Amino acid sequence: MPAARSHGAWARFHAALISPTMSRLADARGLREKRCRILREAGGRTLELHGFGTGRNLGLYPATVTELVLLESPHHIDDALPRVLSAHGGNARLLEAPGTSLPFEDRSFDTVVTTLALCFVPDLGAMIAEIVRVLRPKGRFLFLEHVRSPSPRLAHWQDRLAALWRAVAVGCHCERDTLASIEASPLAIEWVERGQLRGFPPLVRPLVMGAAVRAGGAASRVPTGVISARAAPDRAVTELGGPRRSSRS
Repeated sequence: MPAARSHGAWARFHAALISPTMSRLADARGLREKRCRILREAGGRTLELHGFGTGRNLGLYPATVTELVLLESPHHIDDALPRVLSAHGGNARLLEAPGTSLPFEDRSFDTVVTTLALCFVPDLGAMIAEIVRVLRPKGRFLFLEHVRSPSPRLAHWQDRLAALWRAVAVGCHCERDTLASIEASPLAIEWVERGQLRGFPPLVRPLVMGAAVRAGGAASRVPTGVISARAAPDRAVTELGGPRRSSRS
């Protein structure tokens, strides 16, 4: 999750200790492998939105990425990032701007990436609209996000504790149905997998990762073992490391 250089003592404490500690724990319990899987599908001119944090994704992008633009919200750039970028020595550059008003021309990126970032966005619909706007035809949106649980019981508790969790987690929406918002957009789902964000509290464990293509472009690559959304009437959802399931289950 993004480390934040925000106002307020709790926000600073959360950014300095809690968020990095939980991220390291989650990485050790399988999150890094999932980030590697989704990021290796990036290519061309690539934009990563609001999840760069302390730079954990930087070394995971493949050589097919010709330019990497990292965008963070104002006041959410970690103090260590300039050193991380300098040490990387690659073609990455860091910008500061809100995700609901991206400072880029229409159809200017081949790939847009978010990793554990969309839960913090105040206006998810506006941000997805901006993602669609800046993607080129056949451009791909790659996402790895914790989401609203498909289990009615856990979703009930996500709703009940949403306000408290937002205060504790500095703006995180544990109840947000991010996948439904992506499906409702002009983006066409290529593939989706469900899983668990191990090392995090149950409210934010339900996880999805996948790819969507900008309307007007055909789906391109589908990872081995994952059903394409075009292969059946239902959009296909598979479990990370588990059996395949219909999105209606």
